[in-house]
Amino acid sequence: MSTAPEPEPRAPRPALVFDDPLDQQTSDDTDRGWGERPQGDGAADLKRFLDEKPPHHL
Repeated sequence: MSTAPEPEPRAPRPALVFDDPLDQQTSDDTDRGWGERPQGDGAADLKRFLDEKPPHHL
């Protein structure tokens, strides 16, 4: 007669969190806006502006 092997212990499940997700700060809530870059020199900004400008805005 054989005995059944003991089951291996399971990993604990993460606890469910029922906090209000709107109370937490997200990356959109920071002072840094979308697409903002660190302050650079004016010449690089002008070059980027001219490179990205549509042709009908010359």
